[in-house]
Amino acid sequence: MGSINGKDVKKVVVACDAGMGSSVMLASQLRKQLGKFSVAVEHTPVNSIPGDADVVITHGGLAARARAAAPDKVVVPFQVFLGDPAVTRVVKAIEKGEEIRG
Repeated sequence: MGSINGKDVKKVVVACDAGMGSSVMLASQLRKQLGKFSVAVEHTPVNSIPGDADVVITHGGLAARARAAAPDKVVVPFQVFLGDPAVTRVVKAIEKGEEIRG
């Protein structure tokens, strides 16, 4: 899937590989930011993205694997675990009902 409107997002998945904790921190931060919009945030391995995910946020180095594991989902790659502009754009799009592009 190429895009989704932020108002239609019910579940965001932060997909990781190494399990070093940085992606867990990102998922926790997103839960706090998106909870007021009734958006669930889940942390999963990149090869186990659940079928009910609307948006998958993953490190740029894992984006191809995420797209292969969930080809019908919007995959948003980022470079920095905290404060990355790509993640900020997802949050803003959910807040404002704007398009999120993968």
